[in-house]
Amino acid sequence: MRGYAAIGLYRPKDPKNLGAVMRAAGCYGAGLVALQGARFSMSSTDTQKAHRHVPVIETSDILSVVPVGCRVIAVEFIDSARPLPALTHPERAMYVFGPEDGSLPPSMLERCDDVVYIPTDYCLNLSMAANTVLYDRMAKRAEWSSVPPKAA
Repeated sequence: MRGYAAIGLYRPKDPKNLGAVMRAAGCYGAGLVALQGARFSMSSTDTQKAHRHVPVIETSDILSVVPVGCRVIAVEFIDSARPLPALTHPERAMYVFGPEDGSLPPSMLERCDDVVYIPTDYCLNLSMAANTVLYDRMAKRAEWSSVPPKAA
């Protein structure tokens, strides 16, 4: 497989969601998790201890740690966003998610290459949204065809 996925979390609130995002990063092979904001800690929901195997960067600006050549895709409910099923995932992408109790600031959205939303009847929590986006990436890139199942 060529390319990579990275995750950016803006002011995550719930340690359980952060742990579950780390678990998703481990499950779907994300290469990096960047965290902005001081409201987080590791959680028992990271059952794989993915934070030991997936680099985690704490930063004052998520977009300052985007790797060279990487496209930034915000996942946010705004009028100009397009639905996730319409997205062709780039080879190198950082998916940026807002907090559970708020949104990404407009100044950050302006710096993103694309904005998508997950079409659901209600808002998903942070960890479910990250899982959905990473699964969508894997499914569309047909990476699943060569991945044997692993124990948790």
